[in-house]
Amino acid sequence: MRIGELSRRTGVNAHQLRYYEAQGLLKPERSGNGYREYTDDAVLTVTQIRRLLDAGLSTPDIAWLLPCATGTGPDFEPCPELIDKFRDRLDGLNAHITTLHRSREALSEYLHAAERRVAQYI
Repeated sequence: MRIGELSRRTGVNAHQLRYYEAQGLLKPERSGNGYREYTDDAVLTVTQIRRLLDAGLSTPDIAWLLPCATGTGPDFEPCPELIDKFRDRLDGLNAHITTLHRSREALSEYLHAAERRVAQYI
């Protein structure tokens, strides 16, 4: 199938599909006229890529993990390196959430202080 058909079947626009190819995540064949030709397996691969992106993984991480992916769910061949990669990413997300929570609290304090000051002059 060509890129337009893959786009229709996955709901991912052609620009993103070309980006996935540039990142080494998709490997279409090229026809004699240079058109990209995808196998039916590409639909599953794109589904896996989208789910891994939704999990917050980077495209380099996905390139490393994708050969171990099986099925459309979060299924992988058993491998300790995968667990380490997922745990590292989860730890990073948790740290980011903690930082965002502190930032929200600080900004909330500034907002309340500013609102109190404004209320004094009204």
